[in-house]
Amino acid sequence: MKETVHLYHTNDLHSHFENWPFIVQFLKRKRESHLRQHEQMILLDIGDHADRFHPITEATKGKANVQLLNQLSYDAVTIGNNEGITFSHEDLNTLYEHAQFPVILSNLYTEIGERPKWVVPYHIIQLNNGTRIALLGLTVFYEKFYELLAWKVKDPFESLTETIQEVRDQADIIVLLSHLGISDDEIIANEFPDIDVIIGGHTHHVLPEGKEINQTLIAGAGKYGQYVGKISLTIDTEKKAIQSHKATIYPMEKQKEVCAETTKWLQQASIESEQFLSKVVGNATHNLSLDWFNDSTFPKLLVQSIKEWCDGEVAMVNSGIILEPLPKGPVTRKDLHRICPHPINPCKVYLKGDVLKEVIVQSREEKMEQLKLKGLGFRGKVMGRMIFDGIDVRMKVLKDGKEHVTDIFINGNKIELERVYAVATVDMFTLGPLYPEISHAEKKIFYMPELLRDLLAWKLGGNSINH
Repeated sequence: MKETVHLYHTNDLHSHFENWPFIVQFLKRKRESHLRQHEQMILLDIGDHADRFHPITEATKGKANVQLLNQLSYDAVTIGNNEGITFSHEDLNTLYEHAQFPVILSNLYTEIGERPKWVVPYHIIQLNNGTRIALLGLTVFYEKFYELLAWKVKDPFESLTETIQEVRDQADIIVLLSHLGISDDEIIANEFPDIDVIIGGHTHHVLPEGKEINQTLIAGAGKYGQYVGKISLTIDTEKKAIQSHKATIYPMEKQKEVCAETTKWLQQASIESEQFLSKVVGNATHNLSLDWFNDSTFPKLLVQSIKEWCDGEVAMVNSGIILEPLPKGPVTRKDLHRICPHPINPCKVYLKGDVLKEVIVQSREEKMEQLKLKGLGFRGKVMGRMIFDGIDVRMKVLKDGKEHVTDIFINGNKIELERVYAVATVDMFTLGPLYPEISHAEKKIFYMPELLRDLLAWKLGGNSINH
């Protein structure tokens, strides 16, 4: 006898609530349809549902996201790096206290090696026909960042090996909720034959019909709620094994109906969040100007803040981090959130003079200033000019008609190529492709959980951060 179970999945919403009312209505209709046909439906989220770029998530510390998941009766979720490392330890520890679903995550522990009370390493759903589906969950291995927030994150492959050993005799089918990215998902499909289905996130991959490796189905539904994914598993109920599988995705842009109740709820949550964020946290004593491609006063204030906060010899940050100028007068959390919405933290890296010189030269190239960056926590439009504190860059127009760096002075002295400098900057430069010289630095110090807008609040006056 055959029976089909339908797994619906979302991932990497990143608090793009504009798509959520469409998602809710779509899934409600699907649930009603499966109920009429006496088919079982399981609803899963693969992490990064919450993103502090949105005022509702910022004001509620992600708890509004959990309410939305509750309202739609999710069966299980795992967490992404946006839940894991952009909230403080206490905020993450209480984020799911009212969740009506299990948070499945086998590779996160407290500092003393215990599992947090709000996670389970796996969750088993028994279907009406007796087939047991084990749901496993993993999140990306950002070890240093978790340590700074008083968590321990374990190597996901080690954790997966242990969890499979636990569930192998308890389950007929194993489904992994993976916030690791498509490359790791493919490795798992090759190396862990016990896994039947991998539902992925983190790298925002879109797999319209899934991808099969060694009989393991890999699925992914993009980002921002642009798609809802569906996996149909046809099960041989006597053998309690998958006979066939099929993956598809549904574009939400083609959905014409929205859930009016959800739309109303989000409108009210938006009003309440704006009221909460309207608290005055500082004062601008003069107009702070912004020019992404020339020196301006607001990015200069930010780079000074980063240098002081990290106790750096010098500091650097790109102008595109600031999205709007700031007029003279009182400054609210709402202002700073709108102006600097990125989940980006300050950090300090130690660079030899010759390496720092290469970074400075690269930063002043037109292609870098004009780069329309997506990802790495950046929520702006363009990188913009690199602004420095303690670094004086001399430039000259040469025969090619372009400006080139001719001299670099560090705190008044010509840069010493063999000397090591403590450079205060932002953590997105340590994450890889933008400045490999920074990402490869041996010594890095990260400052968490404060985001750049917290530094601006501190600098603008209220001393609202205990540093």
